Amino acid sequence: MTTVKVDPTEIDFFTDPETARKAEPYFDHMLANQPVWREPKYGVVIVTGYEEALQVYHQPEVYSSINRTGGPVLDLPVELTGNDLTEVLEKYREYFPNNDQIVTFDPPVHTDHRSLLMGLITPKRLRENEEFLKRTADRFLDGIIGKGECEFIWDYAKSYTVLAVADLLGVPEGDQPMLLELLASSPGPVLGNLELQANHHNTIEKLYEYFVGMIEKRRAEPREDVITGMALATFPDGTLPEPLEVARIAANMFSAGQETTVQLMGIALQRIADDQQLQNLLRGDTSLIPKFIEETLRIEAPIKGSFRLTKVPTSIGGLDLSPGTVVMLLHGAAGRDPRLFDNPAEFDVLRANARQHLAFGRGIHTCPGAPLARAEAVFSIQRFLDRTEQIGISEEHHGPEDAREWDLIRSYKFRGHNKLYLEYTAKEAS
Repeated sequence: MTTVKVDPTEIDFFTDPETARKAEPYFDHMLANQPVWREPKYGVVIVTGYEEALQVYHQPEVYSSINRTGGPVLDLPVELTGNDLTEVLEKYREYFPNNDQIVTFDPPVHTDHRSLLMGLITPKRLRENEEFLKRTADRFLDGIIGKGECEFIWDYAKSYTVLAVADLLGVPEGDQPMLLELLASSPGPVLGNLELQANHHNTIEKLYEYFVGMIEKRRAEPREDVITGMALATFPDGTLPEPLEVARIAANMFSAGQETTVQLMGIALQRIADDQQLQNLLRGDTSLIPKFIEETLRIEAPIKGSFRLTKVPTSIGGLDLSPGTVVMLLHGAAGRDPRLFDNPAEFDVLRANARQHLAFGRGIHTCPGAPLARAEAVFSIQRFLDRTEQIGISEEHHGPEDAREWDLIRSYKFRGHNKLYLEYTAKEAS
């Protein structure tokens, strides 16, 4: 692994625009020197090592997810003291970002709410969803292939991912345009914010309102669809959730899964369009596309990292952590850990252990939408390759091959393209 000289004591990882654009030098330096490090400005313990990240993922009784979508600074009306913060954190939950979303829940509340979701996203339902994904990919490509060029993020990915989740959850076809307009027009993440942009909250509230109405309708008049299944599902103790509790889970599937899958597909298409040898390899053997997606997730995960907060005293990587310590898991860095991945900076479609990446998390918070995200990316790439002779990067928008200029998300938590302009030659109809 080539280690770029970076002095992390001179870089504010959370605000430095160059690190937000390209974090790999920072990742590689930390992995080579301090896989667990307490940065000096905010006191955040940054975890880049793979095994160390797994330790955090698999100890929810030690590391709370309450600040998962937050940032390096806690803004609480109380000082965190004591040897067990479990109760005090829940008491002040309202002060944490996205505090009503399942991704920020800890057991036993998380266990109950996740059970509602996992009982519905079944292998059978995912198989049924696959045919929709293939048809929808072709429907969107029908509109852009003949033009010979597109802006992939907005012309394809954002709309496609919204409809994919809508179909999986069984949203009525007549309601899908409304969700498409609401979500596909929402801006992505930006540098410095502790959450997504300001209107993210408004989008979530509108999704809550929509799904509360759907849950109430299905409880009154059940149908043979997934929405009904969500409406009638009970917690493990047999109690029926409030409609808003179910609505929040459905809304999280839309808001969280849609944006990250958009970025995964953008990152993947950029790599294919910019690497002719790789493109030829995938065209010659489309069975390699799933492996390609896993390697993309390993080396360029759309989510660079997320936060945790220690509830009790603990230690990791030789550091002692007191209760109330903010921890950031950089799973985008963990995929480059040379202790697990040989030549980690090299992109290798045939890498045998690429799927061991942490892009979808691990433990109780493993992303439930991971199978859908994988399927969306695989089918989109398959159909794009099938329907073109050649895909390339627009030099008009991104410059020549040796001097590309990308319109990238500038964020310490997210990676991807705001816009990605492609050019291609369509295959002639046989």
